[in-house]
Amino acid sequence: MLTIEKHGHGGDMLTAQNMFGIPQDQLLDFSANINPFGPPQSAMDAMKDNLNAIVHYPDPVHRRLSTRLAEKLGVLEDQLVIGNGAAECMALVLLALQPKLVGIVYPSFSEYTSLSCTFGASIESCYGSIENNFKPGMSDLFQLIDKVDLVFIGQPNNPTGILYTKEELRSIAIYAQNTNTYVVIDEAFIDFVPFQENFTIYDELSHFPNVIIIRSMTKFYAIPGLRLGYSICSEEVALLLKRKQVTWSVNSLALIAGEACLQESEYEEKTIEFIGSERAYLKERLEKEFHFTVLPGSANFLLVRLPTSMTANELQSKMGQHGIMIRSCSMYPGLSEQDFRIAVRSRKDNNQLLEVLTKVVKNWGEME
Repeated sequence: MLTIEKHGHGGDMLTAQNMFGIPQDQLLDFSANINPFGPPQSAMDAMKDNLNAIVHYPDPVHRRLSTRLAEKLGVLEDQLVIGNGAAECMALVLLALQPKLVGIVYPSFSEYTSLSCTFGASIESCYGSIENNFKPGMSDLFQLIDKVDLVFIGQPNNPTGILYTKEELRSIAIYAQNTNTYVVIDEAFIDFVPFQENFTIYDELSHFPNVIIIRSMTKFYAIPGLRLGYSICSEEVALLLKRKQVTWSVNSLALIAGEACLQESEYEEKTIEFIGSERAYLKERLEKEFHFTVLPGSANFLLVRLPTSMTANELQSKMGQHGIMIRSCSMYPGLSEQDFRIAVRSRKDNNQLLEVLTKVVKNWGEME
């Protein structure tokens, strides 16, 4: 069965339009995890006011954004590498460090595997179990670290939404330091986590030169079309990454929008509170009304497991016919044909998802 992930990711509006015969502007996208508030108005205004910037080359070393970001995070500018989305930051790590064997904890973001293979690394893996919300045991993780040159950790992990505690992250970093292993902590969704300072060690990197933290600005600030992310690491590793970066990979409008986003404290607080409330609302209704298994999650999405009588691909097809896009997770190593992921959107959108889901599940047998 064809799925909308034919190119490897959710949010592919054109593929969904072609599959379901519904114009893109009439599709409701739960397959990509983007802030439902949309971009901050200040970012939109800043881009409009500076459209003439496109007639000049962007700053090749991203000075203004780096300065603002360093001030906000309390790190040195030389510890930051601004990238064309988190994906470029991951690619730069692999290009610069040239690991021969990469460790991946499945299920996880597919780019860890695809990028590693693209740049010539082999994959070693361990798996989390659903009984532990797909979080691996620390002994399994340490055994993986023993074997590899570099390991990817999702924090919170995509598509499961699980979090490691600060103490667990420190233990991972210390253990990896003793085995000369690099640890890449993907914090693309950490801005959605309340009290995120309890779940990151970015401010302790002076103790852990083997740790690279990667963050995205596109999901939280709803600017995925602009592509903007960054790495936080030691000055020595940052220099290695920058030497591999293509000049002008980050465009002028992305840099301008990024500067504006960093000043949006009210927007940030409002988003964290709203996502937490709506995630709990969706989880409760999916469990009580449909008896689905829903992982607790810590970000702006939920991983859901269907009964064995249904598959995620079939559900995606049926929901798509009603203009609702969901993310089938059947292709994720470590997950099953019954697993799908949905973004947390507005209450109106979430209710529309639940309404269509009710109709689809009720008529499941008749639609076969």
